Amino acid sequence: MLNWNLRKIFGTFASCLVLAMFIEQGFADEAGKVFRAGAATSNITPPLGEMIVGNWQPIPATNVHDELHARCLVLDDGDTQLAIVLCDNVGIPREVFDLAKQQIQDATDIPKSHLLLAATHTHSATTARGKSKMIQDEALTAYQTFLAQRISDGVRRALAQLEPAKIGWGSAQEPSEVFNRRWFVDDPALLSNPFGGVDRVRMNPPRGHKSLNRPAGPTDPEISFLSVQSTEGRPIALLANYSLHYVGGVRPGDVSADYFGYFARFIEQKLNARDQFPPFVGILSNGTSGDVNNINFTDAKPHRYGRYEKMAEVAEKVASRVYEAHQQIEFHDWVDLDAAATDLELKTRKPTEEMRAHFAALDEESSDTKRQGREAIYAKRVANLDKAPDTVDVPLQVLKIGDLGIAAIPFETFTETGLEIKAKGPLGKTFTIELANGSYGYLPTPEQHRLGGYETWMGTNNVQLDASEKIVDTLMELFESLQQPAQ
Repeated sequence: MLNWNLRKIFGTFASCLVLAMFIEQGFADEAGKVFRAGAATSNITPPLGEMIVGNWQPIPATNVHDELHARCLVLDDGDTQLAIVLCDNVGIPREVFDLAKQQIQDATDIPKSHLLLAATHTHSATTARGKSKMIQDEALTAYQTFLAQRISDGVRRALAQLEPAKIGWGSAQEPSEVFNRRWFVDDPALLSNPFGGVDRVRMNPPRGHKSLNRPAGPTDPEISFLSVQSTEGRPIALLANYSLHYVGGVRPGDVSADYFGYFARFIEQKLNARDQFPPFVGILSNGTSGDVNNINFTDAKPHRYGRYEKMAEVAEKVASRVYEAHQQIEFHDWVDLDAAATDLELKTRKPTEEMRAHFAALDEESSDTKRQGREAIYAKRVANLDKAPDTVDVPLQVLKIGDLGIAAIPFETFTETGLEIKAKGPLGKTFTIELANGSYGYLPTPEQHRLGGYETWMGTNNVQLDASEKIVDTLMELFESLQQPAQ
């Protein structure tokens, strides 16, 4: 009888131990599935001497102020895995992202359609772009190849960190740092364009100028975010989204992740997630900020900031708002995941005969060197579009995380388009990550095209004028496809 009781006790203990092991490994819960998450970063800082883009003329990198990273988050609901990667770069072409996706798919079970790879749009990173946004280079550069490998390595490392987790999401407001940078102005001298015409709006008009009339579009002060923790409450990663351009204020030649990098450090501190293993990963993605920056153009006497001071201030505000809202969110032990992706064919903009004649005439003139310099830049851009294919297939994608939706657009997207996606999205909450899965230039709405301005100029915008409408319609179709019951 004693031996039988001992066998029964040891058998029960062994069964409990096996069950505990299965739960710990993420194989079982009450519903038969366990939600898991993992995160990692890959250093993508390029060598000094590479060209920093983002201003009118590129300059070589001479110093690294702060390292650049690909910040990676992987989610797993037991059936489906999603990966989101944000890279500290001004814009990354599709062919680089496609190489990274192929490498990830070859090494893991994650299909390409479930990989959302995007750039933050820092203007102080060396370029991963090719010679043209619309003409694919025959071969990738050494840095482009390196970048693709580091992205794929980061996702694989995040997969290796997968552990049982819980997830929650929410939002906060920070209106003090978002201003529409396109203005109606009453002085025609401020409205000339490189094509010999006069626009109706001006990007980045002089601060406090007497001719300022009104902004030409809205802003979106919402900071959307999702947070993942271990089942014990240890922070794993937090992904936020804010519709604000880069901040800048760097020393010429410095490499920096801009306020996106500062945010990653600040949110780690606020969540008390420093010096833990696996390391916490803070991520800030760029929302729809193609026409928004942090300059208050009505302020004629703005405060003068030191190098990096303003970007740190913006990041501190964003991280503080997220941290405050984070205290109120509900965490879920399990949510379903899904994704859908497609290519949308868009027409490439082509110059008219009048435009070609305008730039040809300028080649024979030497007066007005300032305008000539700007017009020379656009003469080259227009010539490149003339050589580009007549159409381009742009990648569009949506993710579903419970009742949270994420849209991915490979353009610098205007805020009003982002607000439209938020309003039309069929899930409970939606936000957009721009410059995702490619980089094709600016995406004004048809109405903004009629107003003109830098973002609408041919060579800044490269696709048909109603592209934003087609993109929104396609994204809504993708979201709706995720709502259909499985066959």
